[in-house]
Amino acid sequence: MKRILFILSLLISSVLFAQDSFSEDDAKQVIDTFFEGFHKGDTIQMKSVILGNIATQTVFASKDGSNRIVDSMMDGFIKAIGSRPETDKWEERLLDYNVQIDGNLAHVWTPYEFWLNDKFSHCGANAFTLAKTDEGWKIVHLIDSRRRSSCKQE
Repeated sequence: MKRILFILSLLISSVLFAQDSFSEDDAKQVIDTFFEGFHKGDTIQMKSVILGNIATQTVFASKDGSNRIVDSMMDGFIKAIGSRPETDKWEERLLDYNVQIDGNLAHVWTPYEFWLNDKFSHCGANAFTLAKTDEGWKIVHLIDSRRRSSCKQE
């Protein structure tokens, strides 16, 4: 009887642990949900995977060649998405996903190309930091790079 209870306990623990795991596919789904909302202009969908008004940053080289880091907040980005003209088509094409997970922390690196009204604009990479919250996995930081040169265009 003790042996049966031990095995049953082990099986229940395994099931509970499996339900609590976070995979690369789960991380990709968070990012995909964010970009589905971005492409549709659905800020509610975007906010569903963001932990509030998080810090965002953009790194780039200015026209004079100086390296710049621009700090901002997600609310400004969300406002821009929600107020863009319906005639504008913003498409961020993710080229790959590199996912790293450690416990309640995940990092997702996504190289991209950005197209505005079907014309190439720029390329770069997004670096998303995700964390497990009581409401699920959320984006807690976003930094991206932007450049116009050394981009592979389709």
